[in-house]
Amino acid sequence: MYLSIMKGLSTLLLLCSTALLCSAAPAVEPVTCSEDGGAAAARMAAHHIDENHDHGYKFKLSEIKGNKVEKVDDGCEIELQLDLMETTCHNINPKHFEDCMIRGETQRAVMANCSVRIHVTNGDAKVRNYHCDTRQDSEMVSICPDCPNLISLHDPDGMKSVKEAVQRVNENTTNQNYFILKDVGRIKIGWMMTGMNYWAEIALVESNCPMGSRILPEACKPFCPDRARHALCRSSYSKSKGLMSVECDYYPPMNSTALGDGEREPICRHHGGRSPPDHDGPRGQGRPDHDGPRGRGPPDSDGPRGRGPPDHDGPGGHGPPDRDGPGGSGGHGPPDHHGRDHDGHGGHGPPPPAGGDGGPPDQERQRHRPPFHRLHCHGSDAAIHPICPWPRPEPRGPRGPRLNPREEA
Repeated sequence: MYLSIMKGLSTLLLLCSTALLCSAAPAVEPVTCSEDGGAAAARMAAHHIDENHDHGYKFKLSEIKGNKVEKVDDGCEIELQLDLMETTCHNINPKHFEDCMIRGETQRAVMANCSVRIHVTNGDAKVRNYHCDTRQDSEMVSICPDCPNLISLHDPDGMKSVKEAVQRVNENTTNQNYFILKDVGRIKIGWMMTGMNYWAEIALVESNCPMGSRILPEACKPFCPDRARHALCRSSYSKSKGLMSVECDYYPPMNSTALGDGEREPICRHHGGRSPPDHDGPRGQGRPDHDGPRGRGPPDSDGPRGRGPPDHDGPGGHGPPDRDGPGGSGGHGPPDHHGRDHDGHGGHGPPPPAGGDGGPPDQERQRHRPPFHRLHCHGSDAAIHPICPWPRPEPRGPRGPRLNPREEA
């Protein structure tokens, strides 16, 4: 018994040290109806928002702007006004959101003003609803008008740079399988001495297609989110010179349990977060699919972690690890507020309107359109990932309410 426990602890410590998956913030304090309980309520709300924000970047509590407590017969209603700031951790990053760094002003910071309602009954607190106004920090525009700007996540030229970055990533033969696009985190545009430059951050997911297979990467499907490796890649692209660099952070699968003899990869109808999927079969196998390479059935889904299907332009991610902190793009990010990039080249002047030169025809625009907005709320700013209101309405199909994953399968 003792040896078994020690062996388990040793394995856990090894996973923590190699995968950095054991970062966890202190437990959330109990929420009460007292007037001075705003901090605990705000922290609970931030945790709830993080759990339900399954696209783009993680947000972190910045300031409590309001805390109203209304007593009711069985407890109280708490209404909070919170300011949250976008962090540099993409949603695929296993790091706890409270341990992530808030994006710096020169990186085009994004903030969210959120109204949250919490109901407390007999000491049991539950979030009833929230809605947030997510937007870019407008102060940065006046502070540094010449800094690179965020452009639409659907921008055709920006998506061209994304496509080439994914292709470059899949040239990395050290990967066992091809990677495909999960979502586009952000795209910046700015003028440099070499002309127009694009800097993109993209999230990738491991697919069911083995490296070197004759299957086109754009036809591959993602593994279930808990069994797939993920990567956050940063690319630099010059309109005159093409793709200049790609660097990626890799995150190991949450579930690395080896499949037994004759077992197939699980099938995930829908992806939602990095938590284990809800399977029907023994040991989480789900129903086998007979179309996958190596006898592994790819998940027939709308895309990893509930973010829509993989982009048709393909795959990707490799390169040395990147850094989380401000400016931590390994020398391949956009220039800082002094107008110089990390290689010392100068750059100035605001960029022209997104999609310049008239852009490609509608069919080409649609082909470059990233997948995630298909399942997520639309914000007023197409350049950022908004925090969607909660609870979310059930998506409806052409003939009524959409069935849950098990019913669809």
